[in-house]
Amino acid sequence: MALKSLLFASLLVAWVAAPLAGAQLGGLGNLLGLIRIQGTLFCTANGNAGINGAATPVFPNALVQLQCGAGNVVSSSTTNSAGVFSILLDPIQFLLSSVLSNCNLVVNTPLSTCNSALTGGGILSSPLQLVGKTVAGIPSLINLIPAGFSILS
Repeated sequence: MALKSLLFASLLVAWVAAPLAGAQLGGLGNLLGLIRIQGTLFCTANGNAGINGAATPVFPNALVQLQCGAGNVVSSSTTNSAGVFSILLDPIQFLLSSVLSNCNLVVNTPLSTCNSALTGGGILSSPLQLVGKTVAGIPSLINLIPAGFSILS
């Protein structure tokens, strides 16, 4: 009986404490959710998928950086064997509007790493695009993707 009472008291404390923690943060953590930037990097001259669903090789083991302002790297990820990367940002440290207007994804890994025929200079860069919000419990996720890579000269 004492064990059941202790379990009930613990659940009650957790139920009461969760809204208080959110209130201390101004409710921002619950309202905004984590910011998730994800996508697939392809091994092409511009890092994007082929036209009309054509089979396109991916770019594995490429370093993808989130750069904001004057090129400050604020987060990074390495693509997996399928060319997929994912970056999570804390909404308390990063405002969504600022990330969308002031940040870009940058790939400094040379394209020749995935295909020796792609020998051009420059680096890949892409602005970000909001695609929606995923509500899967607490916290929710705000989903961003690359708007389209291009080569910077």
